[in-house]
Amino acid sequence: MKTALGVSILAVMLFPLYWMLNASLLPSTELIQPEPTWLPIHGTLDGYRNALQSQGGHLLTSLYVALGTVAVTLAVAVPAAYGLAQLGAPLGRTLLFALLVAQMIPGIVMANAFYVAANELYLINTPIALILADSTLCVPFAVLILHAFMRGIPAEIREAAALDGASSLRALRSVILPVSRNAVITASLFSFLFAWADFLYAVTLTTRDEAAPITVGIYRFIGAHISDWNSVMATGVIASLPVAVLLVVAQRYVAAGITSGSVKD
Repeated sequence: MKTALGVSILAVMLFPLYWMLNASLLPSTELIQPEPTWLPIHGTLDGYRNALQSQGGHLLTSLYVALGTVAVTLAVAVPAAYGLAQLGAPLGRTLLFALLVAQMIPGIVMANAFYVAANELYLINTPIALILADSTLCVPFAVLILHAFMRGIPAEIREAAALDGASSLRALRSVILPVSRNAVITASLFSFLFAWADFLYAVTLTTRDEAAPITVGIYRFIGAHISDWNSVMATGVIASLPVAVLLVVAQRYVAAGITSGSVKD
């Protein structure tokens, strides 16, 4: 009974993904028929060709922004979490509370502020503006994830490195980071997902179509090709592939990174 219930719930959750893949392979004429076509027997790849031709630049922009966001996030979050968890940074609890509060600020409020700042710095329609904006979402979350893990690393490990002459930075690079691999991968993956799926900052900070990432590209593509649904669905499939691959490859690291901090003192 429980197995049947679980399979039913899984089928309901996966049905939109199946229909997106199915519709991406069907000709547009079959998608508007009264009777739905459940299998793409007369499938076509025209939608994927159109999607790659029109959305390829947006995909590259999203990839560049997502990887840049991961780099900026780790560059800030790793030392911050290390200082809070291992070095006894002053006002550590206050800083952690401030990070939690920062995640509660409505995105639209921050988007307006980012637009003003980016406009003053002439960064509108540049990947740098998107990377910095997305990093403000990712850094607090990454610090909390990394702090929870690093807090459980015995201080004796760092002290032993210090006795061998390693500085705090060297101990972080050579001792703490290798031990914190799962947490770093988890923070990197979520940062990539946040940046890849961002729409609010992307639509706020890009006014030219060629500078927009894939989320805005799909939004505008739907408006311009409302009758070409196989191309729209093909774009959705292509945009989902990097995320799906990352989740499959990194799922065991993510599970370990999320749970490890919660079981340590």
